[in-house]
Amino acid sequence: MSSSTHPSIQTLELGEQWFFEKDPATFPGQIFGLQVARVLHHTKSPFQDILVFESTDYGNVLVLNGIIQCTERDEFAYQELISHTPLMAHSNPKNVLIIGGGDCGVAREVGKHIETLESVTMVEIDALVIELAKKYFPNMTTFVEHPKFDLIIDDGFKFLKETTKKYDVIITDSSDPEGPAVEFFREGYFNLLSNALADDGIVIMQSSENIWLNLPYIKSLNVTAKKVFPNVLFSQCYMPSYTGGQLGLLIASKNAKLDLKRPQRIFDSETEMKLFKYYSSEIHEASFVLPTWAKNVLS
Repeated sequence: MSSSTHPSIQTLELGEQWFFEKDPATFPGQIFGLQVARVLHHTKSPFQDILVFESTDYGNVLVLNGIIQCTERDEFAYQELISHTPLMAHSNPKNVLIIGGGDCGVAREVGKHIETLESVTMVEIDALVIELAKKYFPNMTTFVEHPKFDLIIDDGFKFLKETTKKYDVIITDSSDPEGPAVEFFREGYFNLLSNALADDGIVIMQSSENIWLNLPYIKSLNVTAKKVFPNVLFSQCYMPSYTGGQLGLLIASKNAKLDLKRPQRIFDSETEMKLFKYYSSEIHEASFVLPTWAKNVLS
């Protein structure tokens, strides 16, 4: 095999180009691959390596530091679950904060609640990711021009340290827990989230891990979160473009009595079918149901 245009893209003997996601630390002993139709963009911003390619079967694909962030084929699953789970578990959310989320997919989903929201603030450190999303993933950036949407190009930690505003829902859509992003998965970050959260507020973040491959890490993350929040749960999202086909979400609240597993607001089935492709009130509850062995470890 020979390398072509990007370290993670290899040309096989028949001339096919394949992108391979290999992360020995997180997913030892396995790799995930997508066939490449053509490379659309490759650059290094001040913060990360950014690759966008057109795949043969998954549409356009965004890769940061060698890890797939989203594909046009299945991005809606993650974006919907991480957004609507906290928004529907809250009885009356008004102010939403997104940390990260440069592909703007979470903002798009939060925007589906805009009639009842007062503000949506997104803090993303890398402006280039947003610009590339507008160009190559236009269906994900449909909310960024809305008057209630406030985009801040800044470091999420810095913003949380300085803000005095309290948010009803805080969504952390960060990269995997490697390099600088590892700070998003430590107790100090959970304390910052707690300080910026309203008393009945809800936080959610991708735990970036798979119960089949990283259960000890997931347990460690839950233990860390419980040092700050009395109410912490783990849910899971299924989508084929993430290694192992499954991604975990950590959701927490200051309110120990709030049942995060049950939506406080429910749309009728016709509205759900109009607004969502993955999320529903049934999926909301089902996402928290874990296999017995995983449930035993996490409990």
